[in-house]
Amino acid sequence: MYELQVTSSEGVNEVDTGSDTSPDSGAGSGSDKGIVIVGGGLAAARTAEQLRRAGYAGRLTIVSDEVHLPYDRPPLSKEVLRKEVDDVALKPREWYDEKDITLRLGSAATGLDTVAQTLTLADGTVLGYDELVIATGLVPRRIPTFPDIEGIRVLRSYDECMALRTHASAATRAVVVGGGFIGCEVAASLRGLGVAVVLVEPQPTPLASVLGEQIGQLVARMHRDEGVDVRTGMGVAEVRGDGHVDTVVLTDGTELQADLVVVGIGSHPATGWLDGSGVKVDNGVICDEAGRTSAPNVWALGDVASWRDPMGHQVRVEHWSNVADQARVVVPAMLGREAPSNVVVPYFWSDQYDVKIQCLGEPHATDIVHLVEDDGRRFLAYYERDGVLVGVVGGAMPGKVMKVRSKIAAGAPISEVLESPESG
Repeated sequence: MYELQVTSSEGVNEVDTGSDTSPDSGAGSGSDKGIVIVGGGLAAARTAEQLRRAGYAGRLTIVSDEVHLPYDRPPLSKEVLRKEVDDVALKPREWYDEKDITLRLGSAATGLDTVAQTLTLADGTVLGYDELVIATGLVPRRIPTFPDIEGIRVLRSYDECMALRTHASAATRAVVVGGGFIGCEVAASLRGLGVAVVLVEPQPTPLASVLGEQIGQLVARMHRDEGVDVRTGMGVAEVRGDGHVDTVVLTDGTELQADLVVVGIGSHPATGWLDGSGVKVDNGVICDEAGRTSAPNVWALGDVASWRDPMGHQVRVEHWSNVADQARVVVPAMLGREAPSNVVVPYFWSDQYDVKIQCLGEPHATDIVHLVEDDGRRFLAYYERDGVLVGVVGGAMPGKVMKVRSKIAAGAPISEVLESPESG
């Protein structure tokens, strides 16, 4: 029976635990507690979807601290902020009804007892589980020295995006703090809304720590061409305002007039609620190559999870496409079936203005970069490490980016790629 529970700390809404006599109930344990997924984003929705596709017929519950149906986050810094779309739900409410999935929305997970196999929610409810999936994603970093005044925003959730959109509709001058992907996307969206934007980044270029300074310079060029005042090699020393932000002071002493400040300095895994649970955490929830955590019957995937890669390294990937790959591994493993290999070529993208920046592989800022095409707007670059092609980044060149996927997977020598007619 479909059941939507929206709860808050001001009240308690109990869910009838009932029982489920399905042979698959409890992921093969014979229990009627079933599987509980903690999270309200793509990882939660994809895991639930894969479980039903795999034939799991037991009790299935999604717990989220947000009141919204599980939704897609990438559009928040782009289409939603620009007022082009409002609905980013991954599945309509009817889908959860049809799939017999219980939603516990608006009440965060606050504690996990892995011995008793219970999850405690902010509203006081205690849920038992046979298997539990951690899919809580990330929490945006804030700057604690900034004053508690209006006009200072972060962007991670739908509600934060709506608040930012409201501020942006009345703003004329904005300062975006941080030149990572979120900062760059927000800067582009604000320019599209007609807001004058100053982008402040302590590193030599935007995206320098991810894609290196050479490609970062191309990204900075694109933003400057669109009218963004890109200030690199400096940070924000102070934000001033009487109830509402009006001045931003940079570390070089420059004072900028602003009625909106957006902080985009990265995020950290949402794992605070796991304190004392026995689940090992180190820059994310530590997992093996199939998503198993250090606690029995507890799994993790998505941005919050650090999976062991084929080389034995713990890797936490914050890319949208990674979630579906991990869900296809976690679900069969959880159901006691053979899990497919999770060896894939990582892929992510970022939409800024009319340019889709795409990346395949695992480029590092310290790699040798071969810029093979650049027409002043579009570009294509290969990343070399130890003589091998490890990644490709392209701006508005989707076909040429995707053509080298197999070569990245095969670890092709960079000389082979550069000699190919497709490289230039």
